[in-house]
Amino acid sequence: MNNYRSVILLLLKRLLLIFALYQLSRLVFYFWNHSSFSNAGLMEFIGGIRFDLSAIFYINSVFIIAHLIPGNFKYGKTYQKIFKILFFSVNLIFLATNFIDVPYYNFTSRRSTLALITASGMQQDVIRLIPAFAKDYWMLVVGFVILAIVFWKLIPNFKTKQDSKPDYKNPIPWLVFLISIPVILIIGRGGLQRVPLKIVHAVQYTKNPNYTALVLNTPFSILKTISKNDNLKELHYFSDDEVAKIFQPVIELKNDDEFEKKNVVLIIIESMGEENLFLDFDGKKLTPFLDSLTQNSLYFKRAYANGRKSIDAVPSTITSIPYLMEISYISSPYSFNEIDGFSKVLKQKGYYTSFFHGSFNGSQNFDKFAAIADFDDYFGKEQYDRPGDYDGYWGIFDEDFLQFTNRKFKTFKSPFFATIFTISSHNPYTVPEKYKGKFPKGNRIIHESIAYTDYSLKKFFEAAKKEDWYQNTVFIITPDHTSGDDKTDPYYTSAMGNYKIPLMIIDPSRPEINSVNQKLIQQIDIMPEVLDYLNYSGKIFSFGNHPEKINDRMVADFNEGLYHFIIDNYYVCFDGKSVVRVCDIVKDPLLKTNLTDYPKNLQTQIEAYIQQYNNRIIKNRTTLESIEKGADHTK
Repeated sequence: MNNYRSVILLLLKRLLLIFALYQLSRLVFYFWNHSSFSNAGLMEFIGGIRFDLSAIFYINSVFIIAHLIPGNFKYGKTYQKIFKILFFSVNLIFLATNFIDVPYYNFTSRRSTLALITASGMQQDVIRLIPAFAKDYWMLVVGFVILAIVFWKLIPNFKTKQDSKPDYKNPIPWLVFLISIPVILIIGRGGLQRVPLKIVHAVQYTKNPNYTALVLNTPFSILKTISKNDNLKELHYFSDDEVAKIFQPVIELKNDDEFEKKNVVLIIIESMGEENLFLDFDGKKLTPFLDSLTQNSLYFKRAYANGRKSIDAVPSTITSIPYLMEISYISSPYSFNEIDGFSKVLKQKGYYTSFFHGSFNGSQNFDKFAAIADFDDYFGKEQYDRPGDYDGYWGIFDEDFLQFTNRKFKTFKSPFFATIFTISSHNPYTVPEKYKGKFPKGNRIIHESIAYTDYSLKKFFEAAKKEDWYQNTVFIITPDHTSGDDKTDPYYTSAMGNYKIPLMIIDPSRPEINSVNQKLIQQIDIMPEVLDYLNYSGKIFSFGNHPEKINDRMVADFNEGLYHFIIDNYYVCFDGKSVVRVCDIVKDPLLKTNLTDYPKNLQTQIEAYIQQYNNRIIKNRTTLESIEKGADHTK
């Protein structure tokens, strides 16, 4: 029994060490991202203990059993040495994910999941960016190496003692072993409650839904998202007839005038959130061109992104499908669903369609999704016609690639629809050597590259103005998402300010449209908004708002298992079962005051929306044809 007592004590010491390292990683996460959790308190840290224990016991379940199973074999030196190495290696890998999320949280506003780190199309991008991230965050790398060394040194070793008889002949070790199995299961599942602990339960330990990442840990989020097919579940808040009356993802556009076959150019700018506009540093404007466009366009002042990652922006902008699940739509099992979208609708009107992205072909699977969305052609780094303009990380510098798109446009027959996705304002924020010192560096790491992209857009429009196709073209400018890294403005780190973007429609032939529009709008509204502008008549499949809708306009977002909606002037956080928080975004833009008196139909609208979303995507019924066949297809 002496050895068995020693091994029990050894196990407890090792688990306590892991537990302490999880607390340390949360502290590092908190202090590094303090501006995002400025009002967090003790409750978030106490709640985090439950998620830490769950992850620790799941990850170490085999090690716990191997410690406690009766038998003298486990007391051998070779067994213990191999056992210690495995214990160290497995736990170090999971601890590493916590530390990776310390800086990465700034870009996604969430803990990483298995879907996020294994997303199809992202693998090569990650490999290329590892050196840049290691360079930018070298302090974390060095700190983690030191932690790994200390971790190894602190893992207690087993010391064999003399026993009179083997422990497997004693009933007590067997009793301890048998008790340990349900203990592992109970702590691993987060307690004795009916439903195992989930990511969404983190909201129970914070007054601010935006702070759930502080409660969670990355290993827990990864473990809970191992099954990619488990990202959407069929919902039945309402019957098919009921849900169709509340919300139906179809918009009917009615226009008396003839459809205008104008060229359409959708420009998606990497990380150009609203927080980067109208800034001045030492007498120099950061984004003088985009600032000027807000006065020379139909500028939507209350615009929001439908996600926090580039991979989420493409389905939102070109197919009107938002990001409302743990895995990005493009990387999900549903990415090959039949879909409608800009390209499909415009091709019915005789348009040639193309997608431009300056990165490597295959990056984020944009080329494959463009094919699914029925684009005629895709132009990436491999199609770029001039060598020497590679930025060393992502692809072709924005100025050069935008000029390339202009050269290609000259060969297109009108009408054409083109989507352009820029890359230079993505980490590591590379600027061409010839422009070093030309642009304001600002007060954030991204600012110089933002200024360069603004300049690149200016040069693109200057060149485009000289072409015949320009006057007959409608341009739409939107970011993919807001910028991450080191934002300090409390509004732009709030649950909705984190999604606030500029959105503009520019029509050189109609300067009379130039004005500031105050209606609530989101990326999935771009397609119906532009089609309506072109006098399109007919029905389209879209999860967005009707362009003429005045009341009950929505913005839909999803993060850490929680749905974040704006309905008119109300911010609503919904956990899938009940409303967690409601705030008035006009009177309370920082979302500090939880309202108790609010329209009770808010929950009804959200439930109908996500029921249609989940059930249609699961059933592969996300086209206008699927609705017009006569069944609502939400069962």
